[in-house]
Amino acid sequence: MEEKFMRVLVMFDLPTSTKKDRKNSTKFRKRLIKAGFMMLQFSVYMRICKGATSANNHIDKLYLILPPKGHIRALVLTEKQFDNMRLLLGVRSENEKANAPKQLTLF
Repeated sequence: MEEKFMRVLVMFDLPTSTKKDRKNSTKFRKRLIKAGFMMLQFSVYMRICKGATSANNHIDKLYLILPPKGHIRALVLTEKQFDNMRLLLGVRSENEKANAPKQLTLF
């Protein structure tokens, strides 16, 4: 059975009132990027995974890089659910356009 592509969205609100908080926030964002996540918008990062198992494994790995304070949520979406997201204001970022999955037809 073919596994479907899934998207993992990580949404966070981290404190930045002290120098240490800002350092922890920056460190978390850099680690997200190193783990293959890309910024969808401020404080919302996304990663494409092949299948629910892979998506859940990536969420489990996030526990290893969590900062000491803040609020962080993760959500797993199917590709279809993600495609149904509506943009209410603004335009799709170049990053989104470049990383949009492309359909491949084999003959």
